[in-house]
Amino acid sequence: MEQPIRMKNNGQINIVFNAENRKALQKDLPIKEILVQEIPHQHVALKEIEDELKSLVGMEEMKRMIKEIYAWIYINKQRESKGLKTGRQALHMMFKGNPGTGKTTVARLIGKLFQKMNVLSKGHLIEAERADLVGEYIGHTAQKTRDLIKKAIGGILFIDEAYSLGRGGEKDFGKEAIDTLVKHMEDRQHEFILILAGYSREMEYFLSLNPGLHSRFPLVIDFPDYTIEQLMEIADRMLQEKEYLMNRDAERKLREHLIILRSFRGPISFSNGRYIRNIIEKSIRAQAMRLLLEDSFEKSDLLTLTSQDLIFEDEEKE
Repeated sequence: MEQPIRMKNNGQINIVFNAENRKALQKDLPIKEILVQEIPHQHVALKEIEDELKSLVGMEEMKRMIKEIYAWIYINKQRESKGLKTGRQALHMMFKGNPGTGKTTVARLIGKLFQKMNVLSKGHLIEAERADLVGEYIGHTAQKTRDLIKKAIGGILFIDEAYSLGRGGEKDFGKEAIDTLVKHMEDRQHEFILILAGYSREMEYFLSLNPGLHSRFPLVIDFPDYTIEQLMEIADRMLQEKEYLMNRDAERKLREHLIILRSFRGPISFSNGRYIRNIIEKSIRAQAMRLLLEDSFEKSDLLTLTSQDLIFEDEEKE
């Protein structure tokens, strides 16, 4: 069985969410007991972030990791105050997983935490993709990449589908973007945090494109797909936030649809939490039209989504 947190030979920490068979990890128990204890009142920043993390479904290992990073930074500050040696480790990260598994949301929360801890001066998130970095002529790409890094100083530069920078081969300007990123990760490693995100297999290939990339990401984090139960919980939380609910027929229809979708379409096209959000938004619009035509505006009607309100993509095409 794969350990939820394991150290690779190159010094990277690899973190896997939702690790199975946790009972087998008996020697982890003392650490886990410490992590679930009430956080001392002076750690206000961590408590605030932990409250936000509670709104996220699953991601138990990510929540644990954030606590551990907080503890490491805090203890380093205490060591420094006592004249002991401290290490300033770069905190650049790699997020690997399918779309809709919470990568951007987690990056934004990490920015907030690090700003509260004075690790980052601003804590803002700059989101980018290939088109934001790659230019049209020699020298253009390096300038675009430097401009993005400048905007991210004091915060996080989050590059989604980062592997697309390496798809064009040696003559593609994407390689110039990679080289520029590597240089600034070293020169300004404590001024901003770079998070690269994308599919697991493609990100492994991406790391092989530049010999300096692999060693510069001490935190590699895997985002597994949500289970059917977790997806149903995500739907329920989204509805509660908007003051809606599904009746039993609607819940059954959604669950059956997710099981079929997971089986036939696969996780990449399935899109996880993002897909659920789209279903909820479409269903709310469908319910509004149904109630308008029925001229039915009782409170229970306004609250409830029925099975006929749940319209899925394949049904729209029929």
